[in-house]
Amino acid sequence: MNFPFKSTTAIALAIAVSGTTAQADMAAAIDFLDNNIERSALSRADQEAEMQWYIDAAAPYAGMDIRVVSETIATHEYEANVLAPAFTAITGINITHDLIGEGDVVEKLQTQMQSGQNIYDAYVNDSDLIGTHWRYQQARNLTDWMAGDGASVTSPTLNLDDFIGLDFTTGPDGKLYQMPTQQFANLYWFRYDMFTDEKNMADFAAEYGYDLGVPVNWSAYEDIAAFFTGRDLSHMGIDTDVYGHMDYGKKDPSLGWRFTDAWMSMAGMGDKGEPNGLPVDEWGVRVNDQSQPVGSCVARGGATNSPAAVYAIESYVNWLTNYAPPAAAGMTFSESGPIPAQGSIAQQMFWYTAFTADMVGEGAAAVLDDDGMPLWRMAPSPHGAYWEDGMKVGYQDAGSWTLMESTPLDRAQAAWLYAQFVTSMTVDVEKSHAGLTFIRESTIDHESFTERAPRLGGLIEFYRSPARVQWSPTGTNIPDYPKLAQLWWQNIGDASSGAKSAQEALDSLCAEQERVLERLERAGVQGELGPVMNEEMDPEYWLSQPGSPKAALESTDEEPITVSYDELIQSWQ
Repeated sequence: MNFPFKSTTAIALAIAVSGTTAQADMAAAIDFLDNNIERSALSRADQEAEMQWYIDAAAPYAGMDIRVVSETIATHEYEANVLAPAFTAITGINITHDLIGEGDVVEKLQTQMQSGQNIYDAYVNDSDLIGTHWRYQQARNLTDWMAGDGASVTSPTLNLDDFIGLDFTTGPDGKLYQMPTQQFANLYWFRYDMFTDEKNMADFAAEYGYDLGVPVNWSAYEDIAAFFTGRDLSHMGIDTDVYGHMDYGKKDPSLGWRFTDAWMSMAGMGDKGEPNGLPVDEWGVRVNDQSQPVGSCVARGGATNSPAAVYAIESYVNWLTNYAPPAAAGMTFSESGPIPAQGSIAQQMFWYTAFTADMVGEGAAAVLDDDGMPLWRMAPSPHGAYWEDGMKVGYQDAGSWTLMESTPLDRAQAAWLYAQFVTSMTVDVEKSHAGLTFIRESTIDHESFTERAPRLGGLIEFYRSPARVQWSPTGTNIPDYPKLAQLWWQNIGDASSGAKSAQEALDSLCAEQERVLERLERAGVQGELGPVMNEEMDPEYWLSQPGSPKAALESTDEEPITVSYDELIQSWQ
């Protein structure tokens, strides 16, 4: 990584000297600022004032042992390895920040919801659970919390207006349920050097009749995938087998979020709307005017098994089979992630910006020039044949701090102090340089990222652009994320493996989603916010209505469109 973590020797020493319970200490704060905070959105005087507030606010909780948990990504490693020991030394609150798999985080959270047992004092869980938290009311709503029980431990410099993702963590009731601590988008990734090579450009134009560039739609993406797959690029000094596409297909939990992370919206399955389509979202779930889920299958007004959804899955299987490395079909998300950095992939439509740090660090020599500058770029993902202006065109992950009602008050208050510390304006610029997952406007606009932008392949330009709002997480249509999410990988895996057709797999998926919705309706556990299922009707009734679900197009072979990457970046600026 280009920006390694600073030594925390002073912090560790402060903890060791004072024993197992560190004492709140401004000297530890000064050491932390001196050794770790080179860049910040705040002046040094304001940093010290912010640290002094934490020391004062934490005094009643000194000596407490607090446990929090998040998934394992670079940003959270920085929090756990650098910020947690610093917070402990500065405040005297002993923080254990566990790093586990994303699925394990959801499992622990679900267990705490079902049992009422306090497993962790705070969770970093994806804002995809906003519909779950709003309906079950088992997560503290932070709006009321900050005005009530959490008022004395809410920083006057928290500056919520500076956060870029609060729309994702706000319920239909206007209340904030989660506070983002990292965000990353799902974008299009491509080899800029391959796309701007004169021979490649001339050969592509001769074969396809239009310019090689960033694909705007799926038709162009497929042409580019076909063009590069198996292409001889020895004239560029590339002697490996080249592929025009990268993805993964193993029947594994990670296959689920491959699709719920807005793949269906990219195809054009849902409705228009920001941050998510309404009344039908990217899962194909329809809600009524009271935000109550009413169906998933087309027969109930949903779109999970609609023609647009079938098109989305068939395109995925086709490209995985024909244009990706043969091993990709047997890979999981984590196994496939490092492959583009090895130098044989020309483009990847479904690519998370969380991989950016790996693309500029050790092991990425194949995609960096002799000066360490990226040979690749990122751009907006192309959209499918059913997509229309006003629809979301991609996914944005927002890992967010969540306080459960089952956590005792004093433990929740202490954990909330830590949550604010790791998202504070004092530390956020440095944290963002380590993990490249942005949550604050002031960080995105910081001069250090203007300087670093050329090395990040378009990441900063994307986050500074107005286009950013078209990328969003799962919205509030999903009433129980843990229960519904597990259905996706099991059913889509059947399509990926060839065990079922796309239509068969999606018919099964929407039926299983509806069984979960019906159980929630019967149980009444979500009260007036829970599902109220529509009666089944002839699917043609719904397909003839405006919006989603959409009737089948006569052809999904659109006229392919590409744009120059450099012109695209200029339009953002």
